Amino acid sequence: MNPLGSTVRRPKVCAVSYLNTVPLIWGAVEGPQKYEIDLSFAVPSVCADRVAEGIADVGLVPVYEVDRLGLGWFPGLGIASRGQVRSILLVSKVAPDKIRRLAADSGSRTSVQLARIILAERYGAAPEIFSAPPVVETMLENADAALLIGDAALAIDPLDCGLNCLDLGDEWTELTGLPMVFAVWAGRHGVLTPPLEASLEASARYGLSQLDRIIESEAVRRGFPFALVEQYLTRQVQFLLGPEDEKGMQTYLSMARALNRDPAGARPAR
Repeated sequence: MNPLGSTVRRPKVCAVSYLNTVPLIWGAVEGPQKYEIDLSFAVPSVCADRVAEGIADVGLVPVYEVDRLGLGWFPGLGIASRGQVRSILLVSKVAPDKIRRLAADSGSRTSVQLARIILAERYGAAPEIFSAPPVVETMLENADAALLIGDAALAIDPLDCGLNCLDLGDEWTELTGLPMVFAVWAGRHGVLTPPLEASLEASARYGLSQLDRIIESEAVRRGFPFALVEQYLTRQVQFLLGPEDEKGMQTYLSMARALNRDPAGARPAR
């Protein structure tokens, strides 16, 4: 219920609990938009399922799922990188071209498809991929490599983990010269309304105006070094998307479709 006592239904929005989502939803958690949005949390792949099933109106959905499910999406906001991203890591016991079995955190199907593209295009590898809980030691018991996303990837030091480490944001930009878009606000076309878009934009702008507060509080809450969180949220992750990001997204989707022989499906809300 909002402060005025209205019982008007608020849009159901599914977000992700990873660090990279916090600036986008800050207004919906700590600011004025908490009275405009009914917010819930899940891993990215589950957000996609909730939107597809009508449980959520809009979700922060991996772009591969946006395309596969034929969802619409709000342009201008999302989670992207323009080089190193740090939170999508492929760690391996062997050289990338020798990877035969890959254990993947199935929380984001976009990242799984990105790993397939990078390994095929840059290293000539086509490993068998299976899902596993995001614990690197366990994942590597039965695989040559592990794909980690979100906070599980941030918990690993790529320079001091004793494994080969590929940052898939960096690898994508090396391959294409383009940004990589990982997730966008997406939903069924009938629910992508201008008022909801305005609420999500306002929430993100509120968060980006309070990054110092977010960095300090999230470093403590998640047990990450302050410097890591600061660099991640201010330099490595991008939240406001432009034409070059959309070009990168469409290039990724085209390559993923070719890999899976899927038809085109993703369309912006306008």
